[in-house]
Amino acid sequence: MSTPAPEVPKHLPQPRNPAAELSEDDRELEALGYVPSFKREFSNLATISFAFSIMGLCSSIATTFNTPLLLGGPASVTWCWLLGACMCFTLGSSIAEIVSAFPTCGGLYSASAMLCPKGSRARVGWVVGWLNILGQVAGVSSTEFGLANMIWAAVSLATDGSFVVTQGMVVGLFAGLLCLHGVLNSLATRYLAHLTKGFVFVNLGTTALIIICLLAKTPRSEMHPASYVFGSEGIVNQTGGWNTGIAFLFGLLSVQWTMTDYDATAHISEEVRRAAYAAPAAIFIAVIGTGVLGWILNVVVVLCSGPLEDLPGTSGSAFLQIMAIRLGKPGALFLWSFVCLTAFFVVQTALQANSRTIYAFSRDRGLPDRLFFGHISRTTQTPLRAIWLNTFIAILPGLLDLASPIAANAIFSLCAIALDSSYVIPIILRRLYAHHPDVQFKPGPFYMGDGLLGWGANIVCTLWTAFICVIFSMPNVLPVTADNMNYASVITVGVIVLSGAWYMIDGHRHYHGPRSNLDDADTVGIITDGLEGSKDSKEDVQEADVETSVV
Repeated sequence: MSTPAPEVPKHLPQPRNPAAELSEDDRELEALGYVPSFKREFSNLATISFAFSIMGLCSSIATTFNTPLLLGGPASVTWCWLLGACMCFTLGSSIAEIVSAFPTCGGLYSASAMLCPKGSRARVGWVVGWLNILGQVAGVSSTEFGLANMIWAAVSLATDGSFVVTQGMVVGLFAGLLCLHGVLNSLATRYLAHLTKGFVFVNLGTTALIIICLLAKTPRSEMHPASYVFGSEGIVNQTGGWNTGIAFLFGLLSVQWTMTDYDATAHISEEVRRAAYAAPAAIFIAVIGTGVLGWILNVVVVLCSGPLEDLPGTSGSAFLQIMAIRLGKPGALFLWSFVCLTAFFVVQTALQANSRTIYAFSRDRGLPDRLFFGHISRTTQTPLRAIWLNTFIAILPGLLDLASPIAANAIFSLCAIALDSSYVIPIILRRLYAHHPDVQFKPGPFYMGDGLLGWGANIVCTLWTAFICVIFSMPNVLPVTADNMNYASVITVGVIVLSGAWYMIDGHRHYHGPRSNLDDADTVGIITDGLEGSKDSKEDVQEADVETSVV
């Protein structure tokens, strides 16, 4: 008769069930140097839904539709989306192959440091980490800010503009919505996965309904001709001073802001089943689907838009005004509620992804927090502290609206500049140090190879990112004043300079790039409640002969 194993004290991590072997995903994660700390509850459907939801499609287009339409004209809406979507496809596919090789919640931040020589890993990881966090915070903030404005736009339309919306009301709703998302993100992973599964159907269904209803309710005689939708008749420069070419290119903001945050799926890869396959596949599918359906939606909305001089109308949203003209107020407001719901889903997924990035950066000692935010709650098995840090930080950019509504719009450009810059760095490093002895790039299941396809996609997306960073750094209207200045580039450079100074002064003391926590004495404190700073962490674990893992 076998002797039962001694009971492990409750204050220590409990041993695995011997029958429950590590999954292939967890073995891969341990090979990359990390203890599996999350439950893998995201199925293929939930992962694809997450990738679609982070882009938002109809809500993201509705939020940014004013920029291309009112700066470059209707033709800018259609052609800039098509051009930008093709370029985003090269960037998305380049990111997907890196995510497939490094399926960790650090995403491209962790991959960047692993794709360069050891002597540069800390500096590269530090810069990419802060750029990525900055871009994701701006993405959460700008989407929530856009959602608040969308809700107030519906109120203005319903009251024929008699209800006066103040900047304080916009910021107050914005902050309240962010806190609500913080609460929802505090749910356990299994609930987040179940919740996420339905996002894609609302997203795509709303887009399809808008397209069908606009085409059905617009008389053929009132539809614009092809020369207005695609030709020179649709190029209308309303920038106040920029030449027509620059005004036309400002239309790229809509597609670049919509089709970004590709690596969000990577940040939940430690919660995804078969992550090396599912995460890159979800990115690839979402980029193609969003690009194609987004272009069709833009073409239909412009086709049915009515006179340009009547836009953006009393609501301040040209997209909503066009729906009201064609569908009437009740129909427009009914569909608009689903557009707002889609935007709500974008923030939900973006906040989840960003909190995992903050968790990973803290886990690697990138924050001076003594691993405080690199903590996984035993109750929910989610990084609650990182979630609420992200929530409160994301409120700060929205406060710009109290100073200047135009300055607040910089967070839209900031999101694209910071995120896309953090994306091309690992893409460049992968090619630059492909044969360096310190770099061990092991291609994942999604791999474009070292031939013309792989090189072509990498080069095109790098050049394109450099180009759009210049475009998005320019003020949208002339003459430039303190109120209409585009502060996106200023904020981005400021964060890079300040974080660089911080690294030289203090960061280099505790941050040495992504680091393994497999044999870390503090691992117990990272993944369980109430053990931070405990002197008996590693010794007690070894004595009890248990593994420091929660999976």
